[in-house]
Amino acid sequence: MKQLLNILNTVPEFARLAADLESGRSPVEVAGLSPVHRAHFAAGLLERLDCPVALVCADEGECARLCADVTALTGVSAVMVGAREFLFHDGAVASRQWEHQRLAAFHAMAQGRARLIAATVEGLLQRTLPPGALAAHVVEVDAAGSYDPDQLADRLAALGYTRCQQVEGVGQFALRGGILDVFSPGMDDPVRIEFWDRDVDSMGSFDVSSQRRAGRLERAVFLPVSELLPVRDENGNWVRLGDRQLPARYDTLATAAHHLPPEAVVCLSESSRVAERGKNWLWQLSEDVKTLLENGALDGRHAVFAAGMDELMAVLSDHALCFLDSFTTSAAPLPPRDILTAQGRQLSSFGASLDAAAADLTQLQSAGAAAVVLVGSEQRALNLQSLLRERKIRSAVDFQLHALPQPGGITIAVGGLSAGFDYIGCPYAVLTEGAGEPRRKGKRLKHAADRRKVDSFTDLSPGDLIVHENHGIGRFVGMVKMTVDGVDKDYVKLAYAGADVLYLPATQLDAIAKYIGSGDDPETKKLSKLGGTDWEKAKTRTRKAVKDLAKGLIQLYAQRQRQPGYPFAPDSPWQREFEDDFPYDETEDQLRSIAEIKRDMEAPRPMDRLLCGDVGYGKTEVALRAVMKCVLDGKQAAILVPTTVLARQHYLTALRRFQKYPVNIDVVSRFRTSAQMKETLRRVEAGEVDILIGTHRLFNKDVRFKDLGLLVVDEEQRFGVQHKEKLKENFKQVDVLTLSATPIPRTLNMALSGIRDMSTLEEPPQNRQPVQTYVIEHDWGMIGDAMRREIDRGGQVYYLHNRVESIDSTAAQIRRLVGEEVRVVTGHGRMDEKQLSSVMQQMVEGEAQVLVCTTIIETGIDIANVNTLVIEDADKMGLAQLHQIRGRIGRSARRAYAYMTYRPGKILSEIASKRLTAIKEYVEFGSGFKIAMRDLEIRGAGNLLGPEQSGYMMSVGYDIYLQLLEDAVLEEKGEKKKPTECSADLAVSANIPSTYVPSNQQRMDLYRRIAAIRGQEDASDLLDELMDRYGDPPKPVYALLDVAMLRASAARVGISDISQHERQVKFVLSDFSAEAIASLVTGAKYRRRLVVNAGEIPSLPLTLQPKEMVLETSLAMVEDLLLAIESGEWKGEE
Repeated sequence: MKQLLNILNTVPEFARLAADLESGRSPVEVAGLSPVHRAHFAAGLLERLDCPVALVCADEGECARLCADVTALTGVSAVMVGAREFLFHDGAVASRQWEHQRLAAFHAMAQGRARLIAATVEGLLQRTLPPGALAAHVVEVDAAGSYDPDQLADRLAALGYTRCQQVEGVGQFALRGGILDVFSPGMDDPVRIEFWDRDVDSMGSFDVSSQRRAGRLERAVFLPVSELLPVRDENGNWVRLGDRQLPARYDTLATAAHHLPPEAVVCLSESSRVAERGKNWLWQLSEDVKTLLENGALDGRHAVFAAGMDELMAVLSDHALCFLDSFTTSAAPLPPRDILTAQGRQLSSFGASLDAAAADLTQLQSAGAAAVVLVGSEQRALNLQSLLRERKIRSAVDFQLHALPQPGGITIAVGGLSAGFDYIGCPYAVLTEGAGEPRRKGKRLKHAADRRKVDSFTDLSPGDLIVHENHGIGRFVGMVKMTVDGVDKDYVKLAYAGADVLYLPATQLDAIAKYIGSGDDPETKKLSKLGGTDWEKAKTRTRKAVKDLAKGLIQLYAQRQRQPGYPFAPDSPWQREFEDDFPYDETEDQLRSIAEIKRDMEAPRPMDRLLCGDVGYGKTEVALRAVMKCVLDGKQAAILVPTTVLARQHYLTALRRFQKYPVNIDVVSRFRTSAQMKETLRRVEAGEVDILIGTHRLFNKDVRFKDLGLLVVDEEQRFGVQHKEKLKENFKQVDVLTLSATPIPRTLNMALSGIRDMSTLEEPPQNRQPVQTYVIEHDWGMIGDAMRREIDRGGQVYYLHNRVESIDSTAAQIRRLVGEEVRVVTGHGRMDEKQLSSVMQQMVEGEAQVLVCTTIIETGIDIANVNTLVIEDADKMGLAQLHQIRGRIGRSARRAYAYMTYRPGKILSEIASKRLTAIKEYVEFGSGFKIAMRDLEIRGAGNLLGPEQSGYMMSVGYDIYLQLLEDAVLEEKGEKKKPTECSADLAVSANIPSTYVPSNQQRMDLYRRIAAIRGQEDASDLLDELMDRYGDPPKPVYALLDVAMLRASAARVGISDISQHERQVKFVLSDFSAEAIASLVTGAKYRRRLVVNAGEIPSLPLTLQPKEMVLETSLAMVEDLLLAIESGEWKGEE
């Protein structure tokens, strides 16, 4: 894979960067780089300059991803310098894995063994021991040396090691006669040294579990256990210090940056994000220190625990320094001395689809580019080569990639990067298989209350704010593995105010959600205090506020429910024939949504349902089936759309779908003449029009239906609240179906809180590929190439230029670029109907190849042959708007390309930079929900829920607000609240081993989904998917699924917590049946083992019998309690 670094020889910006750094001209900023390009540049510097490279990132996740790519490209492994946890409270217990990892990295750097260093900005800012102190406190033992065992034991105590009988963990040592066992940070296994008097007789590693020797060693190095070295007391004993003594222990302020090799090149990945993250972490630390000072827990003379951002940058400035960024922004941590722009494009991985790879390669080869394809195994390489051979595409297989291909050539090699890439103007492209995950099997978990947390958790990364139902707003730090009661478990680490830390078992991930609130710098949001009253007060205030809101909403809902609706007849043969005419296979989600809508229509009350599905997921077809059902019962249907162009689109679609049936369809819009409008309205009132499609014109009083049965509202997010209220007023007894891809929070709010019914389309149509999205500076040469490529493959192009005044000159420029033989047309909202429909007709029929237009294409113009989109000034558009426009392409089996451009040399604002980064990240199917939430996060919720509610929402976050509203609505309806969630913490090995699922992000996603299991069907679906994606699960994964089932069953019988202490399991009750519990306690099976503690918090402690397994026994007890409740009487027999 090292050959891929030769591609950089064709990138002039890289040569200039290397020259600048070698000549001492730094810092240098290179913009236009995606994550894989940043890794490529860093790997190139490592090889070209032949010196260590330190990659500085905003968080651990980005560090890991970039280093994986650099290692793949160079074969050099990285040492990691992450942030450690400061333990300010006496007796606080935490995982020291980060601290041990840091110490091992410091030593590797001091020894010149670290060529690739990955560091987070927090890790570099934290105060630590100076390099001189580390060098003086390293113990080295040689296999041929002579040492006094007791003196060695004393030196180890001086490094912070704990003496014990038997070594079981890092930081321990044992001295038994002439045998010394030591487990040092930076070692995979402990070391055993056997002495003959003072001479080392033998030395080797040993296995912790069996305590047996595993291999010989010639030399052993023992590092300090802590960054805070012990001190000797007056009795001569070594005393370990707490982190509060860190500033007083060392005279000089040293950070991890002081340990970097002096010759190292430092690369900041997304420098503005690194600077922002550093400042926010320092702010949070200052808040924690302030709390400790107020409580008298800290000495004010020694309270500096980190360097400032300016101090850190001053240290890093002593090195060759560069900023590898996506965009040129104004928020760089230092003014650069040179700014370069490398136009790099990140290419989508083709995953498991070799057909997609073959299509991409055909296009690259026709453009004369040399392509390298990286696949996961030698067999996959041979499979791809034979597939290309069938398509008459020549390719070479070179498993180890000994040389780059010639122009127009294709080489298939074994390897992997996070994504493919190319550079504009460079003759090489790299495609990669990526993770290659198969499409998920089984049903998704569709519980309305869970969907909110599921969606808000998907893009959670270290440093993000979270909300815990009971503990309030904290900061997500990461996932750590800890040994508790001899059992390895994964925990999610959450930081709270005053340096408090909560370790949440990974099995309870459903208890937290991402905080979404004001949008005003959430990074400096004040965190809640563990055990404090502020959070409960905020929840109580919000609970009161939403109670009033719920009353109003329920009245509106109840009024609608009381209105007598029209019960439509069950499906007729004509309905079935209409549905059979659909030329594509419906997805499972489409079929389920259609069934839900029909059930509502057949009920004797008005329907009010939201159909939520991403762009291109088939919402229109679902709506047309509902329209057909309405028309067959002799009633009229209306389709309300936000724009005239979309009205025409729906009109043409409806004509095509209903052409076999005697259905009259008409349209009202500003393009119709007054005479035409008058005639249409007369026919509507007379009942001669079955389906009326229109814009806001439908709101006018002169639009009177003879017998309206169904109203479909498309692109709901484009209508204001006033329009919605008018709709409800005008169509009280009419069934309403609302369609949206990126619903506004108010609608989402009402749907998720149970006030409105909701159907979701989450499954993409078959044979569709995600749109390949590029965010780059506007470059006419590159755009001309992209358009010519699309036209050459028989496709068409949308070019979005959102200024009517200069749209014709832009079209002329494009005509010069692509050639006079290509037909270029323009379309915008100021045209009259005849002009616009003529333009659209030319595009639909393929007579025109390029449409230069304004945002009129945003709302639903579907032309399957348009598969390239160019957007000018994308930085000026909203995130949801960009997603909607991108959804206009990629509606066929072909790969589609979207180019989001901004003006050359423009320094982007922070918000624009965040939006463009998000649109680049969210390319996979079903991103609409994520984008709606991310846009809300970037710009804040504002007054979308009404000014009186937004303040309450910001105090508790969007998710908890919705949850409280949902509870209030259920209470107002007189319905039972959803069962209490149950937490379970048992001494069983229930986790997802990193050997089974290596990716931290994927493991967290699986923990979250397992925590959301509510029944056996959910568990079976997830187990099938695990086997499909990762192979047979190990025992701890099966145990994890059992714990999830236990939590779900326990919640149903009113148990809120299950915990284990030695041989006793305690079941805490929040709601219970006294008769059922009495019959259980007195039954033979649990007599004298299960008792009732009827205190303030009632509980059932159960004593385990010898050899009894805690998980199986707990599951059985909960099942028995469920039987007792259901039957009213339970005969407990052995």
